[in-house]
Amino acid sequence: MDLFSFAAEESRQGKLLADRMRPLTLSEYIGQEHIVGPGKLLRRAIEADQVTSILLYGPPGTGKTTLANIISRATQGDFVKLNAVDASVKDVRDVIEQATNNKALYGRKTILFLDEVHRFNTSRQDALLPAVEQGIIIFIGATTENPFHHVNGALLSRSTLFELHALTQEHSLAALRRALADSDRGLGQLPVEADEEALAHIARMAGGDIRRALNALELAALTTPPDAGGMVRVTLAVAEESIRRRTVKADESTQYDVLSAFHKSVRGSSDAALFWFLYAVEKLGMDPMTFLRRLIVASSEDIGMANPQAMVQAVSAMDAYHKIGWPESKYVIAQAILFAVESPKSNAIPVAIGKIMDAFDAIGAAEVPLHLRDAHYKGAEKLGHVGYQYPHNYPGHYVDQQYLPKPLDGHHFYEATQQGMEDKIRQNQERRRKGRRADR
Repeated sequence: MDLFSFAAEESRQGKLLADRMRPLTLSEYIGQEHIVGPGKLLRRAIEADQVTSILLYGPPGTGKTTLANIISRATQGDFVKLNAVDASVKDVRDVIEQATNNKALYGRKTILFLDEVHRFNTSRQDALLPAVEQGIIIFIGATTENPFHHVNGALLSRSTLFELHALTQEHSLAALRRALADSDRGLGQLPVEADEEALAHIARMAGGDIRRALNALELAALTTPPDAGGMVRVTLAVAEESIRRRTVKADESTQYDVLSAFHKSVRGSSDAALFWFLYAVEKLGMDPMTFLRRLIVASSEDIGMANPQAMVQAVSAMDAYHKIGWPESKYVIAQAILFAVESPKSNAIPVAIGKIMDAFDAIGAAEVPLHLRDAHYKGAEKLGHVGYQYPHNYPGHYVDQQYLPKPLDGHHFYEATQQGMEDKIRQNQERRRKGRRADR
């Protein structure tokens, strides 16, 4: 059979290369060695047909569905697959009813694989709980979204969570070479050769998505005319035509993670902070305002009085974005980000806020000292609202007097650090406190 006859036959049967090469056993499974490598818990459970309720969480193309299919082939029980996009509560209840009968009449277990479980709303997830708790069904859920955000807490607590990592270029290369060599399900019986640089390009552009890599290889093989000797050669030029740079999907979990990476990088790396900001806006299509708001927060939370100009830069960048838009404002925003990262850091402000919040619980209601109360009315003196000392009438524009409620008098919430400009504040605090101790 020549290449084109083979392709026509497979097309009629609706079998793409990626489907034909889908691993059938753990020995064929590529990647995720941390959970299905030799001796690992999930591998032992699958091999012993003792899989309990689990959640498979990871990016698209990491092998969640493939792993579920391997479990379906390894189990002696019934395996039912539903997709949360179109499955209803009735579908779930039908599975549970059949599983109940199978267990009662034949002692046979039922495994329910629910793909894209994050698309199941709370009521539909709740329908699963009793059956999972009673052991009527073994639940396997697959999701690309953070399960702690999208999966019912009770269902999550009754399942073992396995996180699948994004596959690498090496994993894709292994899959491509296997497809070229496999004579039963792959391209091994056909006159196809691929240059190493072509395979490397496909693997790199697939971004760890093996299905995408195999689809590109198949497209290259089926659309390239054979040479004089009848051989189809997949060169780098052919590979470049067969696969394009993928569009990055910015789901909700990804956006939270990138924003978190940006804020944490503001505390320690100019390169990383700038990278995550531009990656989010240019590649994921996120709103620059999301990062400007976070930058303004970081300017107080992580820098504060150590360099108050960081706040000025951040607010100015937000103003520039509103006035000149994107992409022109990227330079101004980048400047504000770099200014913040390279500024001396202090978390004295959030620490002070935390101490005060704790003090609320300690003292209950706070009574304003008499000398601090409003005295702009007749009769204030008769009520004892006297004794306030106006600081500007004293040397250094400061006078020691009680400002806090009596139970907290002498407490210190804001402790300036030795970072940047805050060091001068710290020195001033120390002078005032020494003076107060001396007066008392």
